[in-house]
Amino acid sequence: MRTIHHLCFRLGLALLTIAGVSYAQEIPDFRDLENVVREELRETNVPGAAVAVIRGDRVLFAKGFGVANVETGEPVTTGRLFQVGSVTKTLTAAALVSIAEQGKVRLDAPIGSYLNGFGPRLSQVTLHQLLSQTSGLRDVPGQAGLHDEAALGDSVRSWKDDVFLLDGGKAFSYSNLGYALAGYVLERVTGKPYADAMREILFDPLGMTRSTFRPTMAMTHPLVLGHSAEGREKPSVARPMADDTRLWPAGYLFASLDDLARFVIALMNDGRVDGRQALPRGVGAKMLVPRIEIPTNVFVHGQYGYGLFLHDRYRQRTAFHPGTSPGYTAEIRMVPEQSAAVILLSNLNGARLEKTFSKAFELLLPLEEAPRTPSRPALTMTEEEMRRYAGTYSNRWDMDVFVRDGKLFLRRFGEELPVTKIGENRFSVHPEGLPNAQEFVIVPGADGRPGYLQMFLWVFKKEK
Repeated sequence: MRTIHHLCFRLGLALLTIAGVSYAQEIPDFRDLENVVREELRETNVPGAAVAVIRGDRVLFAKGFGVANVETGEPVTTGRLFQVGSVTKTLTAAALVSIAEQGKVRLDAPIGSYLNGFGPRLSQVTLHQLLSQTSGLRDVPGQAGLHDEAALGDSVRSWKDDVFLLDGGKAFSYSNLGYALAGYVLERVTGKPYADAMREILFDPLGMTRSTFRPTMAMTHPLVLGHSAEGREKPSVARPMADDTRLWPAGYLFASLDDLARFVIALMNDGRVDGRQALPRGVGAKMLVPRIEIPTNVFVHGQYGYGLFLHDRYRQRTAFHPGTSPGYTAEIRMVPEQSAAVILLSNLNGARLEKTFSKAFELLLPLEEAPRTPSRPALTMTEEEMRRYAGTYSNRWDMDVFVRDGKLFLRRFGEELPVTKIGENRFSVHPEGLPNAQEFVIVPGADGRPGYLQMFLWVFKKEK
């Protein structure tokens, strides 16, 4: 038996060489990865996960672990559907860039060119701004909502100017509303419901046979159920399953590991999968171009392309997008210059399984974690300066900056955090339980007074 395994390994390596795909000297032994996955699932109390490792145009490893449903004990497999949260944004961006490459839409044109009945401000937003998260639109969380597919258009057409935090093109600010609007543009340009447009533009050409936005379609396929748990308590099925057609383009795709692997292969291979052109040439390259800086320290040299975060990780440029929805966590992580990627799906909210990612890339590539930016020395502030920063800053939640006993504080989620000034308009706080301080900037408006606060992935507008 050992001889047979050895011969199969050598035959596989020879076939990869014939195919013209350049890998490391030999395909890794993924048994160590399997052990890490199982151990991390135990450590994090996650019922199940699916992991794929990709190099070039091949899936080197794909496997399900644990259970899809704690009530039935059904196993996770690579073909079972997960809800992938904001990973959906990457696919929405890919669809719009695809039709732009076909000349059906211009990314730099105001969306008023394609949509009627919007006010002047919304009409001037571009797809470039929506896909690069520079539209200036507020963010809203997505969980449960409407199920009628017409609700996407109804919702977007009901927006007023108060959906804006600032003018488009000014700054990076993550927005589910921005991607909802992008999806509605896709509807109007194609003349098809968003779910059907995505199927025709992406899923069918890529062979993503089970991917869907419609829960009533997803339930006809093997489905991984989402779970919730507090601490070490036994996970339970998260009911009801999250669904909100108003935000489908931002985070409600059902996809399997097998289907997402085909999408990632196409992104990294100029639209080709299975030796054929499935997406227009240039789509992946355009999505990977840095479009805007993320000025906080959430990522090392963080930027955003179209539907992809970009930063220096493993000492090389890494492109990725995570996603969470009630009961699920998903992430695609790529090192484009090495044509390498890892996909990880799990059925517990917020379980990113970093040890699994690290082991997968350790086996795949000779990479090192990039060092984080060293902390900066504290600068003094006058009380007059502190009072100038004070106020309420709002987006998907409110944050208060205030002065007490001659010191500056930031309040969020009921926690009051001392603020340290570390540069011009740049500050930091250190929330309890986090290993590193979080940096933020307070950007002055035209009158010199604070206009907005930018922290983590969001802009928070200063209320007058």
